[in-house]
Amino acid sequence: MINSKMILHISIVMIFFLLTKATPIYKNKVKIDHEIEGILHEKKEVDQEESFRCGPLPKRIIKKVKEVSWKENDKIQLNDLYYVEVLHWGFDYKVHRGELIVHRKVAEEVMEIFKKLYDKKFEIEKIRLISEYNANDNLSMADNNTSAFCYREITGKKGMISKHGYGIAIDINPLINPYVKGDVILPKEGKKYIQRDKKVKGLITKDSIVYKLFKEKGWTWGGEWKTLKDYQHFQKNISIE
Repeated sequence: MINSKMILHISIVMIFFLLTKATPIYKNKVKIDHEIEGILHEKKEVDQEESFRCGPLPKRIIKKVKEVSWKENDKIQLNDLYYVEVLHWGFDYKVHRGELIVHRKVAEEVMEIFKKLYDKKFEIEKIRLISEYNANDNLSMADNNTSAFCYREITGKKGMISKHGYGIAIDINPLINPYVKGDVILPKEGKKYIQRDKKVKGLITKDSIVYKLFKEKGWTWGGEWKTLKDYQHFQKNISIE
């Protein structure tokens, strides 16, 4: 016969079994979250107030960009730049964390624009610092990475610093929205997207929410230029004194 002591013993064993089974599930979830860095699996866990923010470059970011995307120069200093953290919807329909470096004078509005893009669920494949690509713009573009600051020359104009070099230009989904000047297409992998009537994720046209939001803030779109088309590119003319 089963007495009360046996029932108690069985209950303790069952509780222990359930606890030991439950623990690895929790640990695995944490492990996966760290392995797939940047992906937020549960939308309800997103704290938007903390996820969209900007401020002076943290020490870890200075260490990452120094002598890579930023080098000693007499035009732009590290304290002129701000670090912007955002959320964005990826091409995988998941929410990701993104990071940008821009001039401090445009940091707030850039953060606001990306917050609205997030709210509208506009898809951006990646938003990583170009230092992750060793400041190689071609590699970043080919990987469809959205980026802003990089101290470099204007494409095709040696000796002239790009708007990116001042943190007042942003390239969005550059593979899908290539630079086109005559036979030159950058990135070259973007050739199949030079026809702008395609129905693809992340495409920028005058009808897209991206165009509308940047234009509202006084930014210029490279897709409207006459001598070339830079569909990925938005820039703002400001005094950086």
